[in-house]
Amino acid sequence: MPVNRNALIRYRTIDNCLRNRFRKWTLEDLIDACSDALYEYEGIDKGVSRRTVQMDIQLMRSDKLGYNAPITVIDKRHYTYDDPDYSITNIPLTDEDLRKLTEVTEILRQFKGFTHFQDLSGMVNRLEDKIYTAKTHSEPIIDFEKNENLRGLEHIDTLYKAIQQKLCVSLMYQSFKARKPQQITVHPYLLKEFRNRWFILVKNDHAKITMLLALDRVKDIDISRSTPFLEAEFDVHTYFKNVIGVTVNQGSKTENVTLFVDRSNAPYVLTKPLHTSQKLLESNKHGIIISIDVQLNFELEREILGFGPQMKVLAPAHFKRRIKNLYKEASERYDSEITTHRLQHTKSRLQKSGYDILPQVFTTKEIDRMKNKIGKYLGNANGNSSNDQPLSIRQLLEKVPELRSIIFNANFEQIVTKLFPNAWLSKAIYFDKPHLSNWFVTWHQDITINVKERIDTDGFMGWTQKDGFYAVCPPEDYLQETFAIRIHLDDSLQSNGTLKVVPGTHKRKLTDDEILLITQNTNPVICDITKGGVQFMKPLLLHSSSKSRSTRKRRVIHLEFCTKPLPESLEWSES
Repeated sequence: MPVNRNALIRYRTIDNCLRNRFRKWTLEDLIDACSDALYEYEGIDKGVSRRTVQMDIQLMRSDKLGYNAPITVIDKRHYTYDDPDYSITNIPLTDEDLRKLTEVTEILRQFKGFTHFQDLSGMVNRLEDKIYTAKTHSEPIIDFEKNENLRGLEHIDTLYKAIQQKLCVSLMYQSFKARKPQQITVHPYLLKEFRNRWFILVKNDHAKITMLLALDRVKDIDISRSTPFLEAEFDVHTYFKNVIGVTVNQGSKTENVTLFVDRSNAPYVLTKPLHTSQKLLESNKHGIIISIDVQLNFELEREILGFGPQMKVLAPAHFKRRIKNLYKEASERYDSEITTHRLQHTKSRLQKSGYDILPQVFTTKEIDRMKNKIGKYLGNANGNSSNDQPLSIRQLLEKVPELRSIIFNANFEQIVTKLFPNAWLSKAIYFDKPHLSNWFVTWHQDITINVKERIDTDGFMGWTQKDGFYAVCPPEDYLQETFAIRIHLDDSLQSNGTLKVVPGTHKRKLTDDEILLITQNTNPVICDITKGGVQFMKPLLLHSSSKSRSTRKRRVIHLEFCTKPLPESLEWSES
C-alpha cells in the first residue's frame, strides 16, 4: 500500500521512541513526539490526533508494510518493543525495494568516474553488494568495516537534522570517567567518523567551549528549541585538518614529525599516507624517511606504535622520547607479569628460607608516581630526605592515602590475595637512607606488630613506643603468620646498603648468643633488588644492612601483613 511522507515520519518517530528503553512511553508521549517531528521536518504545526497514532501502531504491528513490529503494552499504559533489538529499519528488503535500489545504483554508477563524485564509489559498491546479497540470499561479496554492537548510531539522524537546521540539542551524556550521565545542552556543528566510531563536534552552551563527544556515550537526545543556536567561530570543515584522528588541541601549533619506515612496511605507508601532509624525504635500500606536519595527539601515538619496530620517530626529540618511554613501559608490563608457577615458588621459598625476591613487580612509571606522591607530602619533588639524615613516614597509607591505588595494582593484589588469603595490613612505612648518613642496621629479628592502642592482652609479652604509636610483641604463632613486603623505589645494591639476610633463621626467636654465633659462621645472602622489585621477609629472619659506600639513594616502602586475626582488644594501625 502507498505510504505518504508524513506517515513515514510518524513511523520512524514511533520506532525511535520505542527503541529508547531509558524512558517509558505513554500514548500521549508518542503523540507529542510525532507532532514535534512533523513540525521539525515538514513545518506542520497541527498536532497529530490520538486516533492517527493508534492506527499507526496497529499498522506497524501488521504485515501490510512488512514491519510486523513486536509492540507491546506494559501495565496497560506504556508502549515498548518486546524485542529490544528490533527496529523497522532492520526489516528485509522487498522485491520492489530491490528494483528501485537497482535503478538508483545504475544512476549513481554513471557518476563514479567524475572528479567531483569520487566519494560515490564506496557508496555505490555498498549498494550493489547489498542488492546482490538480498536478491541471491547469499553471503556478501564485499566485507566492509563495521561494528555491529556500536551504540549511538540511532542518534545520527537526529543530530544530522539538528546541524542542518541549526538547532541546539539536549544530551544525556556519560563520559568513560563519569560515574553517572549528566544533561548538557550543546550546539552541534559536525558529525565525524573515525575508525568506525562516530563523534559529534559541538560547543557546550554553558561553558562555551568546543567539545568532541562520542555518540556511543550518548544515552538520550532531544531537540532544544528554546536555546538560540550559536554559529561556530572557526572553520568547521578544516577543524580536523592538522591531526590524525579526532583529538584536536585548540590553539596548539603543528609539529614536523620525521619518521623512518623500514623497507618491508614502506609500500604500505607510501600507498596509504598517514596524513595529507606526508612528504617523502629519502628512500634507500633500508627503507624510507617521511615527514608529516601535524599536532601531536593520542591517535598519532597509536598509529606509530601500531607499526611496532618497523617505524621509528627521528624528530622532534621530545616526541621521540615519548614514544621510547611508551615502548619501555609496555616492555616492563610483560617483564613484570606474575605467573601462578612463580607465586608457588615464592610461597615455598618463603616457608623454607624466610625470604624471596620478585623483580619488576612495578613499572618505572608506577614507581615514579609513588615517589611523586611521597614528594608532595614531604614538600619536595622526589620524596628525598633533607640534610642527608635518615627519614621515615610511619602510618604511610593514612598520611598519603593516594598511594594505596598505585601500590595495590593488579600484580600486587594478585600476589597478596593468592599467596596470603585473608591477610590484613598491620604496618606501612616509608624510609629513605641518604648516602651520606651513618645510618645502618645491625643483625636482628623483627618481633613486633604495630597497633594503634595499648591494651593489656593475655599472651602478649611486651610493649615499645615509637613516634606516638605502639608496637606489641605477640606470641610466636602470630609471628609465623606475619610477613613483610618491601617495595624498592630505587636499585638496592650492596654498595648503597641493601639488606643482608641469613636464610632459614625465621623459624623461632633466637638468643643474642645464637645470633652472634650464626652471623659469625654463616655467609649471608646479599639482597640486590632492582627498582620496582619487591622483597618478601618473615619477621624472625635475621637481617642487617651496612653503611652506604655510594651516592645511590635507597628508598623503600615497607608493608607488613598478618593472616592470623588480631585479638579484638587490639586495634591495628593500617587497614
